[in-house]
This record gives sequence, C-alpha cells and structure tokens, in this order.
Amino acid sequence: MNNAAHFGLIGLGTMGAALAMNIAENGYPIAVYNRTASVTDDFIAGAGELAGNLTPTKSLEALVAAITPPRAIILMVPAGPVVDQQIEALAPLLDQGDLIIDAGNANYTDTERRTAESQGKSYDFMGIGVSGGEEGARHGPSIMIGGDAAQWDRVGDMLQAISAKYGDEPCAALMGPGGAGHFVKMVHNGIEYADMQMIAETYALMRDGMGFDTTRIAETFERWNEGPLASYLIEISGKVSRATDPISGGPILDAILDAAGQKGTGRWTAIEAQKLAVAIPVIEAAVVARNLSAQVDARKHGADVFGAMPEKLPEGLLDTETLEAALIAGKVLCYAQGFDMLTRASQEFEWHLPMPVIAKIWREGCIIRSDMLNDMAAALTENPRDNLIFANPFTEYLKKNEAALRKAVIAATNAGIAVPALAAGLSWFDAMRTPRGSANMIQAQRDFFGAHGYQRLDGKDAPHGPWWDTQAG
Repeated sequence: MNNAAHFGLIGLGTMGAALAMNIAENGYPIAVYNRTASVTDDFIAGAGELAGNLTPTKSLEALVAAITPPRAIILMVPAGPVVDQQIEALAPLLDQGDLIIDAGNANYTDTERRTAESQGKSYDFMGIGVSGGEEGARHGPSIMIGGDAAQWDRVGDMLQAISAKYGDEPCAALMGPGGAGHFVKMVHNGIEYADMQMIAETYALMRDGMGFDTTRIAETFERWNEGPLASYLIEISGKVSRATDPISGGPILDAILDAAGQKGTGRWTAIEAQKLAVAIPVIEAAVVARNLSAQVDARKHGADVFGAMPEKLPEGLLDTETLEAALIAGKVLCYAQGFDMLTRASQEFEWHLPMPVIAKIWREGCIIRSDMLNDMAAALTENPRDNLIFANPFTEYLKKNEAALRKAVIAATNAGIAVPALAAGLSWFDAMRTPRGSANMIQAQRDFFGAHGYQRLDGKDAPHGPWWDTQAG
C-alpha cells in the first residue's frame, strides 16, 4: 500500500476511474478495485505521478484490508441490481461504522430502501448524485449528497475538495437524509433533458424553418452564449454545430441519426412528478420527444402517408433575436417547474431541501450550469418556497420575452416543426396566469358519471349537480 487510505472505490469504468483520479489528486489516498483485474492494472499504469495515492487491489477482501478503518467505500457500478449485489458481497467484510457510498445514477427510491436496510447492519449507507460527466468527475463535479449529519462530517471535506468550485465556493452540499441527494440529481437530469430539447427545437427552427447552414447556426449559438443564455449547453451546441465529420468531411450534425438516447433519469423525473401531483410539462415533453425520436421507421412511414414536414418559414417571419428571447422564456419556465418539484418533494418527504444551495451547487461542474443560476440562487434565498416565475428578474424575463415564445411556437406549428417542450412551457405559463380555467367542466363531468361532488364558487353547500333527472331522461 502506497499511503494509508481511508477511502476505497469499486468500479473503474469511465466515471469511476475519473473520480478516483480526482480524489487522489486532491490528496486523499484511495484503494481501488475492479472486477476485471486488467482494468485495474491499466488504470494504475496510466495514473502517472498520482499512482502514489492509489492502491490497486485484486479482490474485495484485499480492498477492505487496504483501507484504514473507519472505511468509506464508493460504488461506481451500474445502477440497479448490480449495486445490491455489490453491497451484499461487501457487507460481510466490513466493520461497524464503515460507510458504503453509492455515487451512481441510482433511483432515489432504491437509495431510500438501501438506507433503511443498512440500519442495524455492520455498515452505514449513503447515496450521492454526481453530475458533470467524465470531465466533471475528473476535474470537479457538482455533488448532491444524501445522508445524515454524521456521515456528512465524515466525508464532506473530501467531497467538497473534489467538487467543482464557483469562485472559492465548493459545488457539493448535503441535501437531506436518505434518497434526497439522488432525488435532487434526478430532477437535475430532468431539467437537463428539457434544456437540451428546447435547444434542439431552436436548432430545428433555424435549420428547417429558416434554412440556416451549420456555420450560421454555430454563430448564433456562440452569440447567445454571450447573453442571458450563457451556459454549458449553449456553449457546446455552438461547438457541435461547427464540428466536421471525419468520415464525410461535412458537418457532423448532418451525419448523426436523429434518435436520442436516454438512461432513464428524465423518465424517473416525469414519473415522480405524477406521484407528487406537480406539473412539469416541459420536462415531460422532453422525455416524450426522446421516445418519439427513437421511432425512426414510424416517422418515415408517417411522412409517406401524410406528407413530409416541416415546411420552410416565410422569409423574415422569425429572426435569431426572437428565437433567443423564446429560449430565454422557455428556460425560465423549465427551471421554475424543476424547482417547484423540488419544493413539493421537500414538503412531502420532510427533507428540508436547501433550495438556494441547490441553485448554487449547480453553477459549476454540472451539465445544466448557467449564468442564470446566480439569479435563481438569490431569488430562492429571498423566498425558497415561491415559484421562480413570481420572483425577479424572472418575472421581468417572462414579461419581456413571452411574445417571442408565443411567436416562435405559432410559427413552428404553422410550418409543422415540432416544438413540444417550448409549446408545453407556453401552455403551462398560460395556465398559471388564468384565474378561472376550464376544470369546472371536468368536475361537472366527474360528478355526472361518478357522483364525485364538487365545490361551488360561492361556497354554498351543494354536494351534487342537478343532472339526475337528465340522466334518467
């Protein structure tokens, strides 16, 4: 063993290897293990000067023996049953007070279950959400920790040391007990789905509706990245729009199949939102859009049967300034829905999620990092329970940019350009500013066929409607 290690890591895939290097580079000796021994050998061989803080092991027994108690062992293995199998294999080797940390993309319900199952066992358990991809894991991710105060005291210094920094502020914090960290990471990924989808929709409007080539699209994203939309996703959208396909020599975007993959976290967000009865239509639309994108053959058949869409927009109907304003409004609506879901979950599960802190730790390291999160952190500090659309500067953003969002959605609809996320955001915004909606018709229908009852506007007692004679007739 090179140096006395209190930390271990299992799973030297892309993310695990990057995280282990990050931990070692920040001065924390760590023992590592991978089921395939050659992977461990290759990892150590490529570690260079950091090898002095890395102890390779070839078995779980050797891993545990290489770590000085109290041990903290990080799991970087595929989410789901593999995590349970790893815990089952590891648990008999651990001493009282050792800590297992699941740093994968776990469903928060699994983390809640595993936390409960650890009670009375020889080990403690905690789950943490890690965002930022391989680059973040290696040089500083955003980390959302679920656990109790004692666990945070044990590993918080290390996690903050390896996290991204916004100025000198670590982008790692305790979210709450049990599955809170993985829940926040799940919602982060749902927002990520929606942000990416809305960017893709503006790309479609430029490419199909306005006839832009990829160079002009790249220039547009680059210009947007200098304004309110400044963010990692806008930045890389400009870069991928400029990239050249090494095989054909043309733009790489023109060579990529339009079928988006997903690992499930966005879908989980949509499912959990339904359970919590909270409206996140922009995120849900983004999940649906990915599902539809995978139906390549069906979409081609649809074009054959009904005629191919989209059509080019009339010259001058939209410009990039209008699209930028539409995307600003869409982004505000998307994030407002995401934070509303976090607020609801915090109340439902009694987690007391630190809402301003969540916005702060998302400012660096994670995929959805953006300049706008500074203002979100300030707004949530002032009123952590209020929806962001009712806090400045986001109220003013929406007042200023609503017309552009409406114009972009109408133009896209008329041309047959699918913009499900932008349209969902607009419909949600319209619903949120409608003092008397149409749900009274639904309540009347429910009472008619199911005697469910309803409330009257005037507050008078009338448990059912006057339609029983109508039914009989």
